[in-house]
Amino acid sequence: MSNNRKVIDVRSEMEFMGGNVAGSINIPLQEVPDRLDEFKAMDNPILCCASGNRSGQAVQFLKANGIECENGGGWMEVNYQMAQQ
Repeated sequence: MSNNRKVIDVRSEMEFMGGNVAGSINIPLQEVPDRLDEFKAMDNPILCCASGNRSGQAVQFLKANGIECENGGGWMEVNYQMAQQ
């Protein structure tokens, strides 16, 4: 995981406000289809959520639409990985 890649948190706004990866962007899962252009402008973003389930769904959708991205899993794990770099 590279620190210069964007981290996208697909949890709800309320969940995101309760704690998140520093510098991450909140795009709730249900908004992902409407924000494809934003994802296309990103360089292989890392998606996360609470456990990796919702981010997995988002990654599957984005890849089906030709967007390279990675499922980072739970946001706390992504946060830990980013801190190790």
